[in-house]
Amino acid sequence: MSQQERKAGDRVPDVTFRVRRNDAFHDVTTADLFAGRRVALFALPGAFMPTCSSTHLPGFIGHADKLRAAGIDAIYCLSVNDSFVMNAWAADQGATEDSVVMIPDGSGHFSRAMGMLVNKDDLGFGDRSWRYAMVVNDGVIEQIWSEDRDTPDDPFAVSDAATMLGWLEGRNQKPAD
Repeated sequence: MSQQERKAGDRVPDVTFRVRRNDAFHDVTTADLFAGRRVALFALPGAFMPTCSSTHLPGFIGHADKLRAAGIDAIYCLSVNDSFVMNAWAADQGATEDSVVMIPDGSGHFSRAMGMLVNKDDLGFGDRSWRYAMVVNDGVIEQIWSEDRDTPDDPFAVSDAATMLGWLEGRNQKPAD
């Protein structure tokens, strides 16, 4: 990590993402994504990875309606992958603009500025995002759940949709599925 991890009360970093939609690249800024909205963002190491594909993304897709009912305007999935990979993964997983919007952090600028960029050279992956989730209200982090950095491998205990939904609904715990 090159910077300190952001926490509740901090603003999200100002970054421009290169997003490919309708056969063209578009610049999307953090202001475009977060200004005037309450959003859920979850970040993960990579598209098509086992936990990311079997549990993390499907959990947010499956809880999308409940998250919106609890006051979330949009749900974003962020990964240090390019837009082509994120779009292919969205199609593979059935993620749509109505459920979860994919955000490609291809160069890791957002992840680095969040203090969440980790080196996974030991696995041959290079720099990746650490696994976390957050509620952002008008560009300010309202709550953030970051996986334990002292746990080996790829922990997945608190950055799931159920944990976020429990917090949004005031239960501060995972709801029963």
